Amino acid sequence: MRKFKVILFNSILVVFLVFSCNEKGSIGLVSDIEEFNQAVTNAQPGDVITLAKGVWNDAELVFEGNGTEENPIKLTVEEKGQVTLEGQSNLQISGEYLVVEGLVFKNGYTPTNAVISFRKNREEMANNCRLTECVIDNYNNPERQVQDYWVTIYGKNNRIDHNHIVGKKNLGVTMIVGLDTKDSRENNHKIDHNYFGPRPTYGNNGGETLRIGTSHHSLENSNTLVESNYFDRTNGEHEIISNKACQNTFKYNTFFECTGTLTMRHGNETMVDGNVFIGNGKPSTGGVRVINETQTVINNYHVGLTGYRFRGAFVMMNGVPNSPPNRYVPVIDSKVNNNVFVNCDHIQLCAGSDEERSQAPRTSEISGNIFYHENKENLFTVYDDISGVAFKENILGENLTTEFNNGFENANIKLEENEQGFLIPKSDKINNEFSISSNIATKENTGVSWYSKEDRAVALNSGKTIKVDTGINTLYNIVKTSEPGDIVELEEGGEYLITKAVKINHPLTFKTAGSKKATILFERMMAFEIQDGGSLSLENITFDGTKSPDYAGNSVISTSKNSMIENYKLFIDNCEFKDMVVNHSFDVLRVSKGTFADTISIQNSTFKNISGHITALDKETDDIGAYNVEYFIMKNNTVTDLQGAALRLYRGGKDESTFGPFLEVSNNVFNKVGYGKKNKYQVAMSLYGVQVNDIENNIFNETKGLQMHLVVGEPIVNVVNNNFYNSDKIKVTGDQKYNLQNVWKKNPKFKEGTFELSQDSPLKGKGTNGKDLGIILK
Repeated sequence: MRKFKVILFNSILVVFLVFSCNEKGSIGLVSDIEEFNQAVTNAQPGDVITLAKGVWNDAELVFEGNGTEENPIKLTVEEKGQVTLEGQSNLQISGEYLVVEGLVFKNGYTPTNAVISFRKNREEMANNCRLTECVIDNYNNPERQVQDYWVTIYGKNNRIDHNHIVGKKNLGVTMIVGLDTKDSRENNHKIDHNYFGPRPTYGNNGGETLRIGTSHHSLENSNTLVESNYFDRTNGEHEIISNKACQNTFKYNTFFECTGTLTMRHGNETMVDGNVFIGNGKPSTGGVRVINETQTVINNYHVGLTGYRFRGAFVMMNGVPNSPPNRYVPVIDSKVNNNVFVNCDHIQLCAGSDEERSQAPRTSEISGNIFYHENKENLFTVYDDISGVAFKENILGENLTTEFNNGFENANIKLEENEQGFLIPKSDKINNEFSISSNIATKENTGVSWYSKEDRAVALNSGKTIKVDTGINTLYNIVKTSEPGDIVELEEGGEYLITKAVKINHPLTFKTAGSKKATILFERMMAFEIQDGGSLSLENITFDGTKSPDYAGNSVISTSKNSMIENYKLFIDNCEFKDMVVNHSFDVLRVSKGTFADTISIQNSTFKNISGHITALDKETDDIGAYNVEYFIMKNNTVTDLQGAALRLYRGGKDESTFGPFLEVSNNVFNKVGYGKKNKYQVAMSLYGVQVNDIENNIFNETKGLQMHLVVGEPIVNVVNNNFYNSDKIKVTGDQKYNLQNVWKKNPKFKEGTFELSQDSPLKGKGTNGKDLGIILK
């Protein structure tokens, strides 16, 4: 009950609202953990506990109690966006009818296995509770390979809505629904209107954004509704959502430029209805992957998806006969109806067919779907017997063909933009006009209104230009005052000496102004060290190793020896690396375990007289599917007198949760590579478990061989139009298919003193594009 006091000051009537400490709705502002704990102890149905503005550091909150449906107990904040839980903070919720609102977790990480958990001490569950308008922002354990979760949902009848969850980078699923106790099954949770912000590629299994259940409990009913959530570039691994329980519904969600799929990994009777998948032509963007029994995929819209294999716009898997729950249960009694695919590149049927996954889908149906593509003629790849799937009343654009005899009809399709901005296929042969629900998630109607969704990442070459004088440690000093995205401009022909390694902890570019390269010499173990948060671009610079000391593990560039939670990028263009022979293991790039590059690109550069490798990206040796780089590009370089390997790239194990690394090696000249006495592998290039291999138009001259070992799924291997003169053979092991074409052994006939082809070279015009093999002169 409210009480009023009336006090008269100078004829001004001031009314104070006073709350009695023991009446409903009466608990007010708390300023520290002790006050919070006391408030929780005293809380009654209808009470509101309010956290005071400011930073709550190392706050481990336990919010427990029993409200009622009409009068829940509420935990909120004095001002939204002005109360942050930092350091090693977390929240446990247990009891009945509790509401949590407005918390922000940032600048730290949970000391336990969850930031927010709907249970206390693994036993006391939360039921009929709500988590709304909360934020978890880059709240990552600094050790990349230490696992935690951000939201773990247990109990029954809980709602998780309008939260902002962004930037998970360490191992672990962002949000899970747990079924490990009977009290959490048939739970009827609702997960709706949340904004799941960008999650970068993790480079290993364990990067899902949402998982419901596990293989151990996959035949239990979860009855969870996932509705109207926005998944924004959640690219941790190829299972954006991993469904591992029965009777779940996914509807009206939007997947924006996500490199992966909504995957029905385990469990039956899943409903996928009315979702939108937007690829915008980005690599590896996918749609829905169907496994298991009695699955329904209806009314979904897919546009601009490029993914293939398990990341296709639509994937129906082969299964394992009599499969155990943790493998691949065959697709049976499933329906795929009334879906639209606009400019999506790959529909994959019987995907994953192999000796183990030998059971094709059966008693299933694909009907009433519309397939349109402006450029391609055939979208379908069938890996096994598809006779168990009935095709009915599907519509194809006029230019599309299929291998199926029945169930498809071509139509003159026009695309018309609807009021939501989507391109909808129209034709007189389309009986039921396709529409997208007004409940579809958007960036605007999900998450919270008071916390920005703008990208905070700073790109290379996006800042100001800083000119740096020649001299000793001028580069070291300028970096200390630089800002993310800055461009450090070196004097044309200038000389720079580094006696202290330059620490790169944000994106920076170093480039020479003018055509004559500046030279960097260094008297430390390395010139540049990429630290957590750093990315590096080098342009038009010479690196000279003649002043480098004899340290074991010398390199021009290294990553931090510590785990790096942030993915980095490295671009090298038009640079020269020479005379790095002070010892037998002088590398250009040296990386450490627990570091991961989104992209390493080396182009238009020269490497001469080097004792180590250009790079050895082979530090993740646990054979669990982990690796050090997603995209590695090596184009138009000359490499000569390199005692180590031009590249060592390793991805061990047979896990299929990721599909990197992606490798492109083209138009390079490798001359006298791999002969060093300390190069125990005696190879020019060693590729183990690389998933996409495009090696074309290169010249290998008086060089050791190229070795490839193929594992996992169906790696793409194209080794095409390469010349091996006085060089060892290509050696390919593993039981996977590969494309090896036009391996020549011709004398390249270089111009004297260069690696340019002479006019009478037999390699002129032999490239896949009709141009020359080897380097292409600008």
